[in-house]
Amino acid sequence: MILLAVIGFASGIISGMGIGGGAVLIPALVMLTDISQQSVQGINLIYFIPTAVAALISHIKDGNVEKKVVKPIVLFGLAAAALGSFAAVSLDSEVLRKIFSGFLAVMGIAELRKK
Repeated sequence: MILLAVIGFASGIISGMGIGGGAVLIPALVMLTDISQQSVQGINLIYFIPTAVAALISHIKDGNVEKKVVKPIVLFGLAAAALGSFAAVSLDSEVLRKIFSGFLAVMGIAELRKK
């Protein structure tokens, strides 16, 4: 239980920064528990809602949200999320884990290469 609290706290800090707590939450739960990849990603989606709302309120108050780009991003994001969720539940857990790991590796390399 303490381990889960630490994982939740760490990913909450990252979520509050607007980085995305799933980058911490998903790998931590996969490596430190025996929960399947699909279940971990489902937990992340449920976890994301309240943490995203809290972070969004703060960022709106600070003027960090460009409202003109929100609508198209949300609309296309919802469509892509539906497609991605159907794909995720149909994939084998090990395949999904490898896809997610590859995604994190590519994003990490891209961040390290930024000037």
